[in-house]
Amino acid sequence: MINETMKHLGEKRSCIRELFEYGKMQKEIVGEDNVYDFSIGNPSTEVPKEIVDTMKNLLDNESLKVHAYTSAHGCLHARKQVAKNLSERSKDTIRAENIFFTCGAAPAIISCIKALAVENAEVLLIAPYFAEYPVYAGYNGVKTVVVEADRETFQINFEDLKKKISNNTQAIIVNSPNNPSGVVYSAETLKKLASILKEGSEKIGHPIYIIADEPYRELVYDGVDVPYLPFIYPDTLICYSYSKSLSMPGERIGYVCIPDCATDGQQLYYAIAGAARTLGHVCAPSLMQWAIADNAQLWPDITVYNNNRNKLYKELSEMGYRCIKPMGAFYMMIEAPGGNSLAFCEVAKQENLLLVPCDDFGCPGYMRISTCVSEDMVERSLKAFKKAIAKYQ
Repeated sequence: MINETMKHLGEKRSCIRELFEYGKMQKEIVGEDNVYDFSIGNPSTEVPKEIVDTMKNLLDNESLKVHAYTSAHGCLHARKQVAKNLSERSKDTIRAENIFFTCGAAPAIISCIKALAVENAEVLLIAPYFAEYPVYAGYNGVKTVVVEADRETFQINFEDLKKKISNNTQAIIVNSPNNPSGVVYSAETLKKLASILKEGSEKIGHPIYIIADEPYRELVYDGVDVPYLPFIYPDTLICYSYSKSLSMPGERIGYVCIPDCATDGQQLYYAIAGAARTLGHVCAPSLMQWAIADNAQLWPDITVYNNNRNKLYKELSEMGYRCIKPMGAFYMMIEAPGGNSLAFCEVAKQENLLLVPCDDFGCPGYMRISTCVSEDMVERSLKAFKKAIAKYQ
């Protein structure tokens, strides 16, 4: 016998992955230069030289160490270095004991959700949200409750948030800079969120935790600040990945930080460790732990992402598209001409223009494009954007 639920998940990939795989097949048919693939967030910039040099040195001189198991929660040296760097950036006091290494941000988020998966547990999702969150929660016994999007600012719809908090609310996932919108939640927004969650926690008699999904933390533009959430709301669990900031999504390395200010922090750490254990996500790749230990201080070069952001926003706006200008991450959300994102994305595919409908992100009527592509592809794609919108004008 086969688990039909798991089979269904395997058969039906995420909307992003489906489009990504379609794009690879289409390139074989019409040629790579004739497909304009804005589907997946695959960084187009090189991995920093420091990372490459460190990995080469480790492989040449420390091969026994880097191919061996570390502690389940990560090697002490790497956790110390990450904690030191996070302390310097945030001005908080983070210790190695606050850090649990994971195979990227997804296992970090899943472990946090599973650690909070008491009977009838609910997790709030702020639309638009990353399309895999419902999978992470639902298949670990947690119900997701969607906070409707604020379609004017794409900050947080506080009126709907207040309605959605219940006795079963265990956490809310906060993703800023946001995927898919590229919006960065302001300090004012986060302070108001903190006030509502504090009031809600007191009313229901237990903490409502923020699960902060922050893989795009360093990818911000025009001097925008990404506030450090634990200083605004102490009951925050930070989930981070080096995939996007250091251009290595295939390496799967990240962490959960449970700061000392979080309620029941030590018990939470144990619960997250236990959740990771049940999922088989212990001992993240050793080579990457040691590589990160020597390079935790690195910052990404966002020049190409910023150029693409500005170029696409300007050109598409002039064509008649309504774009949400991103202030972070490497995505941009566009309102679908005609109002039906699924239909417009199919029209775009006729021009080999691959856009992701945001229906699975909790925001139907919008589309996501990844701006971490090559500058050359952006230039070549403009004619396809023109042809696609012309069919609706």
